[in-house]
Amino acid sequence: MKSLEKSLVEKAGYDSGFEFVESSSADAVLLASALHPAKALITKVGTTFEVQLSSLKSPLLAKEVRRSFPDLVESVTGFYVSSEMELAKLLRRAASLSFALPNQATNSYHALLEKELESLAPEAKGTEIERLVRQRVGQQSYRAAMMEYWGGACAVTGISVAAVLRASHSKPWAECTSDNERLNVFNGFLLSANLDSLFDRFLITFDDNGELVTSPTIAAQQRALLGIDNPLKLRWIANEHLPFIRYHRERFAALGLQSSSEMY
Repeated sequence: MKSLEKSLVEKAGYDSGFEFVESSSADAVLLASALHPAKALITKVGTTFEVQLSSLKSPLLAKEVRRSFPDLVESVTGFYVSSEMELAKLLRRAASLSFALPNQATNSYHALLEKELESLAPEAKGTEIERLVRQRVGQQSYRAAMMEYWGGACAVTGISVAAVLRASHSKPWAECTSDNERLNVFNGFLLSANLDSLFDRFLITFDDNGELVTSPTIAAQQRALLGIDNPLKLRWIANEHLPFIRYHRERFAALGLQSSSEMY
């Protein structure tokens, strides 16, 4: 790898969430970050760059990058990109995913929570005030992770107006048994406000293929007004989403049965 190429690779990393060079040789550059656990080994292969991604804390990283760039040519251990621009784009997505994937959101949550709890008055410890602080910080951490994972756009519509996006849970916050479960980016979807409200109340759900399913309790006219009368589908759905969305579908079905029985 020529000196200029190496400088361009290092700059692409610095600008894309890999702010320091962990090691460098004549053939390769290993990029890393103090902010997330991912690393990227960049090697020059002919006229292309090979990118090998690794993260002991985010074993799903390469899989999710592959989903984000389905047209990338894969090597045995990574991906090939043909320019510094493509390299920077791939690295940016890898950094975003590394912030989001389990259990990095949990790590971020505990770090933020520790700072918040330090500022609490001693008499507030163990009270409702502390519980609310924990919930607020947790929800902020979850939303931040979901924004990273879904690229700041609704998981269904692709709307990217941050003010109207909500981080929805498939398995509700209060019913989760651990912070890892509550803050898992696969336990829900980033949804626009109207879809979030319906999803949160089990009036819509998704099948295993990501197709939106609407409760029969919503009349056809109301579906049209809500914008859910036409077929809608998640932009993607991972296998890791399935246990959580199946939990949501069980609640959705139970609510539908309950509503039907109340009609008679």
